[in-house]
Amino acid sequence: MTKVFINGHEGTTGLRIVERLEKRSDISLISIPDELRKDPAAVAERINASDITFLCLPDAAAREAVALCENPAVKIIDTSTAHRTNPAWAYGFAELSPAHRAKIAASHRVAVPGCHASGFIAAVYPLVAAGALSPDVFLAATSVTGYSGGGKKMIAAYGADGRPAGYDSPRQYGLSQTHKHLPEMTAVCGLAHAPAFMPIVADFYAGMLVSVPLDASSMKKPMGVAELRALYASHYAGEALVSVGEPDADGFLAANAMAGRDSMEILVTGCDERPVVHARFDNLGKGASGAAVQCMNILMGVPETTGLVIA
Repeated sequence: MTKVFINGHEGTTGLRIVERLEKRSDISLISIPDELRKDPAAVAERINASDITFLCLPDAAAREAVALCENPAVKIIDTSTAHRTNPAWAYGFAELSPAHRAKIAASHRVAVPGCHASGFIAAVYPLVAAGALSPDVFLAATSVTGYSGGGKKMIAAYGADGRPAGYDSPRQYGLSQTHKHLPEMTAVCGLAHAPAFMPIVADFYAGMLVSVPLDASSMKKPMGVAELRALYASHYAGEALVSVGEPDADGFLAANAMAGRDSMEILVTGCDERPVVHARFDNLGKGASGAAVQCMNILMGVPETTGLVIA
């Protein structure tokens, strides 16, 4: 029986991790009373008594929690931004390469990818790895997300009576081009330049669609729509949680089509001169808690999809 402690179980990511784990017979969840959630001694006791601890905390609190761990056997899975570009931590996107999966399996410290970053990296990493894109390329990306990605405050704001009229419309944010996922997106893909990134929150609870437009003239190895689909199909062949899909039959791409699921689909649209690569998934699934549980499964040596919702 694997003993698991979720530090920050009251947030949206932590709650969904609990949902995924509480029905499993191979997991024993270590609880903490609400009044002790911010007591360092109580938290430290539970971290050090666990086999695996999830950190579902803000960055500073996540770093503080790591410092509380004195038991070298404890494995920590951090869902915050704090350690995603730290080379001492495994980056928790196993499908990127055999090396990524092996590092997760061997590590005691795993950083779960960010939601927006997961979609961008799923689209761009295979192109750089295949030599189709130069690391010096200048890229742009948009990402449409459900409001659950903003946590409890944003969820409450969208559900409030008399909310501002602007909430009825998609709203772009991260306007200063300093979004916290940019360092991760740049470093993991090995890019020399951060992409111009335009995240958009809209009036639906969960789901995400990250889109990366390409220009055949800027690619080292020009590839049309069919060739790109074949590249992604090859790169993600055999993966249970990332697959290559087709655009919706009505000619649209709905960002909430994967809501409630822990998998991701890659789609290629556009034309041969201007293809667009999309990653569609649940911002709370493969973009957060689903990815975290997948990493835990790898650490435990059980099938990666155990306890996850695939369809």
